[in-house]
Amino acid sequence: MRFDPNLYLVTDTALCAPRSVPEVVAAAVAGGVTAVQVRDKTASRRELLELTRAVQAALVDRPDVAVVVDDALDVALLAGATGVHLGQSDLPVTDVRAHAPHLHVGLSVGTADELSAATALPPGTVNLLGLGPVWATPTKPDAAAALGPEGIAELVRGAGGLTTVAIGGIHADRAAAVAATGVDGICVVSDICAAGDPRAAAEQLRAALR
Repeated sequence: MRFDPNLYLVTDTALCAPRSVPEVVAAAVAGGVTAVQVRDKTASRRELLELTRAVQAALVDRPDVAVVVDDALDVALLAGATGVHLGQSDLPVTDVRAHAPHLHVGLSVGTADELSAATALPPGTVNLLGLGPVWATPTKPDAAAALGPEGIAELVRGAGGLTTVAIGGIHADRAAAVAATGVDGICVVSDICAAGDPRAAAEQLRAALR
């Protein structure tokens, strides 16, 4: 399926509470979210599979919205997800691509060296680069140093035409500045997951991107 990265929601189960993740996802997609990454670092593999399937069920009438699983290749395959997103310390992207040629594979990149390694991979190994963090964010306290919009723009220029999204501390009032770096989309966690009205939050972000 086509992967539209324009407004990419990364889920956070704790921030969505007391609402369920599928409930927040459905509202956010109604407001303009174009892709969803199911992420829950505290969940077991079985729980992550159940969560992914519940998100897919919530989006059964929206086949245009890709559902990607964070880190877990096994869960992505069992759920029939669109893809998997990998961090630098996760499974090697070359092995993932060899085992799952049909999946959309994303890779997190935060430095020029990581970007060089990613762009040196055989064509088609990676479909998307997640660049960040743009700004420091409490949803990923172990993230690398903040790059700022200037640092993101520099990585975009070196991405060799690969699809890029930016992540890290992006809120509606900062979305336009991030879009101006040349990325193909922005990733948002707390601005939607913690919002009182996830649909309105997504609408506000889409308006800022336009």
